[in-house]
Amino acid sequence: MSTSTPEAVKKLLENMQTDLRSLSMECKKKFPPVKEAAESGIVKIKTIAARNTDILASLKENSSEVVQPFLMGCGTKEPKITQLCLAAVQRLMTHEVVSEAAAGNIINMLWQLMENGLEELKLLQTVLVLLTTNTVVHDEILSKAIVLCFRLHFTKDNITNNTAAATVRQVVTVVFERMVAEDERFKGIVEQPTPVQGNTNRRSVSTLRPSAKDAYMLFQDLCQLVNADAPYWLVGMTEMTRTFGLELLESVLNDFPGVFLQHQEFSFLLKERVCPLVIKLFSPNIKFRQGSSSAASPAPVEKPYFPICMRLLRVVSVLIKHFYSLLVTECEIFLSLLVKFLDGEKPQWLRAVAVESVHRLCVQPHLLRSFCQSYDMKQHSTKVFRDIVNALGSFIQSLFIVPNTGNPAATNAPAGGSGSGAQAAAQGGPGAGGQGGSLITQAAFEYRGTWIPLMTVSVQGSAKATYLEMLDKVEPPSIPEGYAMSVAFSALLDLVRGITSMIERELAKEEEEVAVRREANPDQNAQAEPEAHLVWEEMVSACWCGLLAALSLLLDASTDETATESILKAELTMASLCGRLGLVTPRDAFITAICKASLPPHYALTVLSSNATNLNNKAYSIQGQTVQIISPSSESHQQVVAVGQPLTVQPQGTVVLTAKNIQCMRTLLNLAHCHGAVLGTSWQLVLATLQHLVWILGLKPGVGGALKPGRAVEGPSTVLTTAVMTDLPFISNILSRLFESSQYLDDVSLHHLINALCSLSLEAMEMAYGTNKEPSLFAVAKLLETGLVNMDRIEILWRPLVGHLLEVCQHPNARMREWGAEAVTALIKAGLAYKHDPPLAQNQRLQLLLLNPLKELSNVLHADIRQKQLESVLQILQSQGDSLGPGWPLVLGVIGAIRNDQGESLIRTAFQCLQLVVTDFLPTMPCMCLQIVVDVAGSFGLQNQELNISLTSIGLLWNISDYFFQRGEAITQDLEREEAALQKQAREKGEPLNRPFHPAPPFDCLWLCLYAKLGQLCVDPRPAVRKSAGQTMFSTIAAHGTLLQQSTWHIVVWKVLFHLLDCVRKSSTTADKEKIESGGGNILIHHSRDTAEKQWAETWVLTLAGVARIFNTRRYLLQQLGDFFKAWEVLLDHIQSAALSKNNEVSLAALKSFQEILQIGTPVKDSAMPTEALAMAVMGVPPVLIDPLSASGPGRHLLRSDSMLERLTRYNGAELQAPPQGEESALEDAALWWSAWNTWYRTGTDSTRPPSGGTGTDRPSFVPSQPFLTALVQIVPALYQHIETGFSMEDLRKLGVILHGAVSIPISSDASPFILPSYTEAVLTSLQEAVLTALDVLQKAICVGPESLQVMYPAIFEQLLLFVEFSCKPPQYGKLETKHVANAKYNQAEWVALNYVPFAERSLEVVVDQYHKTACHKAVINEKVLQNIIKTLRMPLGLKYACPSESTWKLAVSSLLKVLSIGLPVARQHASSGMFETMWPELANAFEDFLFTKSTPPDNVSIQEFQKNEAIDVEVVQLISTEILPFANFIPKDFVGQIMTMLNKGSIHSQSSSFTEAEIDVRMREEFSKVCFETLLQFSFSNKVSTPQEGYISRMALSVLLKRSQDVLRRYVDDERLSGRCPLPRQQVTEIIFVLKAISTLMDSLKKTQPENVDGTTWAQVIALYPTLVECITCSSSEVSSALKEALGPFKDFMQPPVSRVQNGES
Repeated sequence: MSTSTPEAVKKLLENMQTDLRSLSMECKKKFPPVKEAAESGIVKIKTIAARNTDILASLKENSSEVVQPFLMGCGTKEPKITQLCLAAVQRLMTHEVVSEAAAGNIINMLWQLMENGLEELKLLQTVLVLLTTNTVVHDEILSKAIVLCFRLHFTKDNITNNTAAATVRQVVTVVFERMVAEDERFKGIVEQPTPVQGNTNRRSVSTLRPSAKDAYMLFQDLCQLVNADAPYWLVGMTEMTRTFGLELLESVLNDFPGVFLQHQEFSFLLKERVCPLVIKLFSPNIKFRQGSSSAASPAPVEKPYFPICMRLLRVVSVLIKHFYSLLVTECEIFLSLLVKFLDGEKPQWLRAVAVESVHRLCVQPHLLRSFCQSYDMKQHSTKVFRDIVNALGSFIQSLFIVPNTGNPAATNAPAGGSGSGAQAAAQGGPGAGGQGGSLITQAAFEYRGTWIPLMTVSVQGSAKATYLEMLDKVEPPSIPEGYAMSVAFSALLDLVRGITSMIERELAKEEEEVAVRREANPDQNAQAEPEAHLVWEEMVSACWCGLLAALSLLLDASTDETATESILKAELTMASLCGRLGLVTPRDAFITAICKASLPPHYALTVLSSNATNLNNKAYSIQGQTVQIISPSSESHQQVVAVGQPLTVQPQGTVVLTAKNIQCMRTLLNLAHCHGAVLGTSWQLVLATLQHLVWILGLKPGVGGALKPGRAVEGPSTVLTTAVMTDLPFISNILSRLFESSQYLDDVSLHHLINALCSLSLEAMEMAYGTNKEPSLFAVAKLLETGLVNMDRIEILWRPLVGHLLEVCQHPNARMREWGAEAVTALIKAGLAYKHDPPLAQNQRLQLLLLNPLKELSNVLHADIRQKQLESVLQILQSQGDSLGPGWPLVLGVIGAIRNDQGESLIRTAFQCLQLVVTDFLPTMPCMCLQIVVDVAGSFGLQNQELNISLTSIGLLWNISDYFFQRGEAITQDLEREEAALQKQAREKGEPLNRPFHPAPPFDCLWLCLYAKLGQLCVDPRPAVRKSAGQTMFSTIAAHGTLLQQSTWHIVVWKVLFHLLDCVRKSSTTADKEKIESGGGNILIHHSRDTAEKQWAETWVLTLAGVARIFNTRRYLLQQLGDFFKAWEVLLDHIQSAALSKNNEVSLAALKSFQEILQIGTPVKDSAMPTEALAMAVMGVPPVLIDPLSASGPGRHLLRSDSMLERLTRYNGAELQAPPQGEESALEDAALWWSAWNTWYRTGTDSTRPPSGGTGTDRPSFVPSQPFLTALVQIVPALYQHIETGFSMEDLRKLGVILHGAVSIPISSDASPFILPSYTEAVLTSLQEAVLTALDVLQKAICVGPESLQVMYPAIFEQLLLFVEFSCKPPQYGKLETKHVANAKYNQAEWVALNYVPFAERSLEVVVDQYHKTACHKAVINEKVLQNIIKTLRMPLGLKYACPSESTWKLAVSSLLKVLSIGLPVARQHASSGMFETMWPELANAFEDFLFTKSTPPDNVSIQEFQKNEAIDVEVVQLISTEILPFANFIPKDFVGQIMTMLNKGSIHSQSSSFTEAEIDVRMREEFSKVCFETLLQFSFSNKVSTPQEGYISRMALSVLLKRSQDVLRRYVDDERLSGRCPLPRQQVTEIIFVLKAISTLMDSLKKTQPENVDGTTWAQVIALYPTLVECITCSSSEVSSALKEALGPFKDFMQPPVSRVQNGES
């Protein structure tokens, strides 16, 4: 009820009157003045009431008088009166009718009462009422009132004390509330505050309004009092306690923060008075170090005092909470102190109180953020926020490491520094811990033997302190065990919760704003302010290390499911927050912690350990102490729920999973499920861990990739408790849901997930290498699952997903790759079957993307994968075959990707697919794919696993060609449409159109591809395939070639036929010559096909024949192609290389083909029609007169000129025009024939060129066979007829070289019996006949040809003469050793030289015959043919008996005689021209070699035979005497001299010493000697000396004879002397007798001759003989003596000087 209503006023007046009456009654006896005052008071009141309408106001005006009676009453000091008065005064105060003056009086009266110690409680009540009901009390009065209360607080009475304390608190509050109210009143009025100087006197409060001033003075004095200084304002204070002062300070600061923040004066007080005070009071606590952990240690001088310390901390909490912004620096100090108080060396209670204070900070995230902004983010500032978190962490660690004394379980864990204690505890702890542990039911932490219970200390999110509230305690309380830990734990959790929820709220708000801004103007890329982000990031960066260290330790130590849950939740929220802020390292660190906790202790998992190492290297220091991130200890007392196999490279036995591991695993699943989007790269950690857990729990993938509990395959089976068994379906369900939820991830996160799965899978693959251990299929299964649920956006993840699965498919571990293939094929099939939008038919790119991996699988070498691939192709063909469209090339590519290293079954499956395609789908596929079908069918032909499939596929190609033939028009139209589109594209891109055989029309290209494929099969390694393909190919060209356009024929010839020829040639030349053993099973291989080379030879023969046939049958069409001439040359080149191949079958066949394209049969002599005309007719060229070419030279030189080629190509355009007539055609034809001649020449040259190098022992690589050489030479006559017009000397020379080479080639001994009937018969081989025939044709042509041709005669002679030489010197074939056929035992010699004698002799006959005809020819004379003949004959003549065949030299002599009889007259005739000058010495040598041969006749020559031979010698001498010497004047002197010397030599009988005495008479060739001597003498002194020439001859002859005689005589004398009594050999005696006879004959002749005919030298020589003769006298032989007598006799004529001489003859 209000005090101002009329009723209230009325009641007030009544009460006052009643009070006054009571007062006057009480004081009636003892205190009359009081009574009177009371009475007058009643009157006064009545008067006021009567006079004034506003009674209360006037009462207030007169309040001093109204109050006076009561004050006097109090002065009586009578309790009863005093009480009555105080009550009355209070009533007045309540109605606010006390003026300022009255109030002063009242206070003074109360002061007196207080000093007298009366009615203390009533006093306090009165003061309180006075101050609370109105605001009249100010300044000194107010301070007096407050002092009064303070004084009462320190009385002896407890009740009074407490009441006074309460009153003081209330009064202080009232003072500040008044100030607040005053500020409210003046809020609207803006005053100009006078500037406050920083150093003004602290009393200078003139700027403050009254209430503010009171408050200021009061607060200032409180500080003074706490600081134990005298107050300025509260005069009269007698005593004061610090604790009370601190409480008052705290309450003011806490309740009226606004005052301090709004008024500079108060802020000044805070900074200048309160903070220094607090810091000063803290000093004992800071300096204090606890000596040991025991409480009984001797106390230092100034020990921390619990009440003050605790209150200081409260003050600090308030300061930090409210005035942080004002006191940044001071707060930094306070916070640092707080952190210090957590130190292990501080007393337990101090640490507990400090932890509580820290907890208070931790529940205020905004405050923490300010710390972070003000300290951590500033340079050169303490990292306060970080330190707080780290301090909490190290505090928790220290609790584990330094045990309380009160903890019995840890008594044996030695105390000490963190490091050593931890190790000691680890070693000594388990036993003790174990006993303690067995009793655990309460929630607690246990770590390395330290057990710390966990109590509920406060509700989540509020910091309800226990010890900070113990304001009544003076002694430090004992802290129950586990309390500090529990507070610290709550603080940590609150810290995490606060920070994360704050930042997440702000993030969400910011994202909303950004989204709104984006909608408003979508062009601008709305960005969040980076400022906020920086703070958040800094906060997280500052605290994550400490948090993680503490949380991991707690997680490891936790034994309570709820606590574990809280810790995990904290780690989870931190991880997700870091993820959202993009702080990768902390995010990964928290996730790693959860992952490690999920796995068994010390489990080797690389992903995690590598991460942990990074963290350990960061062991960060908190105020000088190193904090280690404590690794999980193994002796946690947890319920074991599962035992399983570890998924590691080295089998480690089994590992154990506890309930806590499973709990952590659930958290991990939860993290991945709810925060997948922020995991980024740490998906790898999460998934790796899950993979290992799944493995340990024995979950295996099932259909679609979901994991189901399955039995472990090897090792001790996985043991699972029922607890976990019930969890498993749940876990596998969450796992699946986790990957299903990937459909809600954004693209980037999805990529992270897939990358993580891929790298997991890579690790699993690495581990599975080289072991047959079951691999982990987790990653592969989950990739499949992820792919299947994201089918709607499959494009974005298809490449990485499938790319990795394809690698899995190549893994050596069968189970692993089986799953890889399962996953790939399942995804492809699902992708093709999925209803995409737009559908696949319209989205070709996607369809190809989906099919592409099928193609990639073809690169995998493992058969099981390919089997799976091909099976899925079959399924796709059967289900989606009709709708493949643009996917056909890919599918066909897969079918065709067969390789030989795959087994038959694979190839069979693939072939089934192909057969299905060829039978069912050719019409439905795009025409452009037909070419691929051809390629694929071809590749099946080329595989070598299954011959039948190869042959069947050649059949398929035949079917495909029929399909082309039947649907030609439709295909052509489709292809041309396609072509037009492609060309347009190509033009737009500015590139040329890229397709095989491009310029040809598309339909023709299809045929060309077919031919090209068959062409490849024609060079398959297997003969059967080659044969089949070759026949098919030449048949299709024959059957369907008409469909091709003329220009395409050009490609057929060049790209197909010639290309094929090239390949066959290459393969044949490189084929293996090893013998092939019988071809599998019982198949025998004929010896003509028993090497690869021979089998290739067959192919080559077939191919060459096929091509030659096409050239023949389509000659007319081909000749209209522009480059027929070039093609002709290439074909000839192939024929040439085949002919030169080292295989008789091929080379012979090549010549047959050569003959075929030249259209000549084996030449038949005297054919009815000239070959040329025949050839022309067949070629379709009418026989025209081939004029000799213009005088510029042989035709082909002219042809080489470009103009000619242009003329040849001019007919290119016309489709089927009649062949050109006249000279053009002749020219073209000549060109072709010359080209053929050149080929023939090259073939001949190379095939007959002898092998070079090597010794005789090396077997030459190849020697051409006789049939081949025969065929080669047989081509010449026919070919010559076409080219004779341009045939030159050079050509003839070339021809000669080849003929010579051909004849020189030996035959191998095993072939010789077939070629040489027997070596006794002298016959010519067919080759030799062909050679002579060829030369004959030439010679006849020269005969009838024009003069110009006759210059070739000498060349033909030369050639023939070369052959003649063979008779004595068989030609060498390189350095090959040949045995003569006669001496060869067939089995010894490898090579047998032919019997060249018949050939040489026949050649010689031809030479003589021809010389007979041509001796007088100018060319023959000029070219010294005669000389060459003589030179050639010299060899057999010289060898004579040494000739291989006796007939040879006899024939040679007779030929020489014949030739000389013709040639000598010619030579004499041309003597003057000098043409024959060189012939004479040659002839002389020939005579010499023959008559005086070095060879001896064989021993078995009969005497008759010998006489016949001598007769031949005599014949020669007779020729000399009849044909040569008579014409000496036409003959060079030297020659005559040589002849004379020769006759001379013959005339002196000389013989070898090998004969027996009996034969000597005959063998002496006496007849021959005689003839020689006679001839000699006949020419020596013929009296019919008509010319000086003859005289000259005779002089020469004489001189020779005398010289010879001298020699013989000398030798005889010497021998006779040496021999002593032995008779000399018969022949020597005969010789000397002969000489002596000759001397006597000579003497006779000299006598008969006129002296003028004998010159002086002759005389001298004759006389010189005399002494020698004299010496012979001593000889013993009677025959010699008689001959000597005859010789010496005539010398008497020389005894006197002749008449013509003056001097004495004896001189």
